[in-house]
Amino acid sequence: MRALDRKLLRDLAALRAQAATIALVVAAGLGGFVGSLSTVSSLEDNRDAYYASARLADVFATVRRAPEHVAQGLATLPDVAEVQSAVMFDVQVDRAGVAQPLTGRVVGIDPARAQRGLNRLTLRSGRWPAPGTTEALVSEAFAQARALRPGDEVHALLDGHRQRLAIVGVALSPEYVFAAAAGGRNDETTFGVFWIDRERLAAAFDMTGAFNAVALRLRAGASVPAAIGEIDRRLRPYGSRGAYGRDEQPSHKAVAQELREQRVFGIVLPSVVLGVAMFVLHVVLDRQVATQREQIAALVALGYENRVVVAHYLKLALAIAAAGIVLGLGVGHELGRQLTRLYADYFRFPDFRFALDAGTVVGGVAAFGAAALAGAWSATRRLLSLSPAQAMRPPSPPAYRPLLLERAGLARHVGPRVRMILRNLERRAVRAALTTVGIASAVAILIGGTWWGDAIDTMIDRQFAAAQPGEVFVGFTGPLGERVVHELAALPGVLRAEARRSVPVRLHAGHRRERTVLSGVSDDARLWRLVDAQSRPTRAPPTGLLMTDRLASRLGVVAGDTVRVEFLDGRQREVDALVVDLTHEPIGLGAWMDEGALRALAGDGAVVDAGALAIDRTREAELFAALKRAPRVAAVFVKSALIEYFRATSARNILIFTTVLTAFASAIAVGVVYNSARIALAERAWELATLRVLGFEHREVAALLLGELALEMALALPLGFVAGAWLARAMTGMMASENFTMPTVILPGTFAYAGLTMLAAGAACAWLVQRRLAALDLVAVLKTRE
Repeated sequence: MRALDRKLLRDLAALRAQAATIALVVAAGLGGFVGSLSTVSSLEDNRDAYYASARLADVFATVRRAPEHVAQGLATLPDVAEVQSAVMFDVQVDRAGVAQPLTGRVVGIDPARAQRGLNRLTLRSGRWPAPGTTEALVSEAFAQARALRPGDEVHALLDGHRQRLAIVGVALSPEYVFAAAAGGRNDETTFGVFWIDRERLAAAFDMTGAFNAVALRLRAGASVPAAIGEIDRRLRPYGSRGAYGRDEQPSHKAVAQELREQRVFGIVLPSVVLGVAMFVLHVVLDRQVATQREQIAALVALGYENRVVVAHYLKLALAIAAAGIVLGLGVGHELGRQLTRLYADYFRFPDFRFALDAGTVVGGVAAFGAAALAGAWSATRRLLSLSPAQAMRPPSPPAYRPLLLERAGLARHVGPRVRMILRNLERRAVRAALTTVGIASAVAILIGGTWWGDAIDTMIDRQFAAAQPGEVFVGFTGPLGERVVHELAALPGVLRAEARRSVPVRLHAGHRRERTVLSGVSDDARLWRLVDAQSRPTRAPPTGLLMTDRLASRLGVVAGDTVRVEFLDGRQREVDALVVDLTHEPIGLGAWMDEGALRALAGDGAVVDAGALAIDRTREAELFAALKRAPRVAAVFVKSALIEYFRATSARNILIFTTVLTAFASAIAVGVVYNSARIALAERAWELATLRVLGFEHREVAALLLGELALEMALALPLGFVAGAWLARAMTGMMASENFTMPTVILPGTFAYAGLTMLAAGAACAWLVQRRLAALDLVAVLKTRE
């Protein structure tokens, strides 16, 4: 073994504690980077493979009712390669032993052709339904949530008639990877998809020989917007609700949004960790090189070339980084597996496999390896610029001068020990500043990764407490007259009933157009309210539109402009409307009008399509039983159940992410704080030992050293809080989509959690350093100067 290689091993042994903390920082950064981005890659691979095998359509459209020959006519369009029509309806579903009404989407299929065509089903268990029967397949998520298996049964209100659906199998569909009811509500415990014989479903809803949904596959290279325009033109006479591409398909959009968020987490936070790792490695190696300046000078004087000496220290850096990289790849693989398992509960694919992405691994290893080399090179090049004779001399002592506090005449207000602490920090201001920044970075990472739990709580409060104070919401089978409000009010346990109208529309502004929902708002509504960004009740303008700022931005309009409103409720009606004002809404691209103004604009009278109820919770069971028998109620949503489900699933996700990020942030804090304290101890060992000989007690000497750490921690916490808030805002902007923006809300509890975590990490480091200080050999240390 070469002499320098033996020296390398000795140096690593002497630096084992510091090397271990650096390796932890590298492992945290690389593990987060590799795990998060490999999860995104795996999710994309699973999605794309499933879409290809199940032949997910490119364009989707719904109509009120169209004869089957219209679908055949769509196949003749030049951009269309394949067409598949369908019949589907949202209905109430009753499961024995479940008091709350459930919502089901019943889709008609041809059992003989179920494995051909577009949007193919994947049978997970059981068998296919027999033709001419009400046997049904059920979506896997709902089946698992409600313990449904082949041989069980549910009852559904098909066009007002209670029908028994015999469950014969469990299936997956590429259209419902993320299954959500109308309005985007996702709760697998209350919403499920059922596939039954198309002829039986069509007969129940008077749809024989007709369809109300169609899926189309386009030819390679076809223009999606052009195809949608032609499809809309063909379907408009039959009550078209507007065709849309795969990017607007609800399930695909939900998956794409989650991928975007995970990619941001996987890039931003590990990038901060990378910078911290490079800083810690530089500090440690800089100290190691400084303590070996005489050895380096001797090596050069003995004939070792500069490049050989540099390579020696680069190998030292790479050895430390390599340990962190190996550990980081293991952490990344396990993190990716856990994230993939988490997503498997939300997104339903036939195969949900995780694999480390080769490109991500290579990029991550290269980035962290380069950081290690940069840290080593910056620490080594300074000494190599000296001649051997200069390097063999001890470094010039720092220039001492009175403290800023002393020059300001305030020194008499602090004791001698505090002055000693402040003096050392001021004379090593750059190092103290870098240590403070490193600790602040750990605080920022912890806040930047956990704030979204506060944002979710804020959105729940805004959406359900402020905007929708009602307790039970119902969706009707179609627009109904206002007298339905009195019928709802007469149901058992109902204290107040309200109804509203929401119309699917397409807004046009020049060449731009956007699909959205135009909702009517009543000034006297109590259970459905329009609120501003501060969750305060507000009113819709008496005439004209109020829309979200994101919708206005996509349309390129401002308040005072006019847009064309195309109604997509089955009627061929287009009118102009003035944009009166804009508002900020975190979810959706919504638009609102005064209830009376909407009626006038729609031109179809006083009709409503949904209701909200305030109820007596002691009579909830009676109300649910009555709603199950209501033939014109297609869907029921119980707010308390939806919030409970949402909080339960969010709590699990938050717990996982918080645990991972706490471990990462703690590793960074330990790496920064411990190395800083160890370096300070090594540099000041002679001074501290002298104080012990002069009669200072151990705790007094320890207070001098650890006081610096405490002051750096005290400065780092508020800086980290500010940096964490900035990081959260930056991530909000990067994760924002056209339909969703997470509000940047950080509650005091999150700041407290981040601060206490860092204090705990600092206390652990202080304990370790204090032990080393207690073990100092005073005689050996004092001989060093001689």
